[in-house]
Amino acid sequence: MVLEGRTTKGNRLLKIKEIKYENPDVNFSQELSEAIVILCREMDIPVPMWMKKNTHEFAAFHQTIFFDTQYPEKVRFDSFQIKMIR
Repeated sequence: MVLEGRTTKGNRLLKIKEIKYENPDVNFSQELSEAIVILCREMDIPVPMWMKKNTHEFAAFHQTIFFDTQYPEKVRFDSFQIKMIR
């Protein structure tokens, strides 16, 4: 799995990062969760709360957006987008 993460503030791209992660010992959902944690760690941002809307977006489009309201603490960006490249 290759995930791309982008943080934005307004219309400005702040940070972009791509990671490759594979764990054949777990199912797709667990692999995605682990990849998101690693991506957030590498981007130096907190892990967002995954909501039902994120599940629907990711299933339909292989990408989803987390907004600043999905974080338990204050963040310096408006949105965090993840996209599955492959």
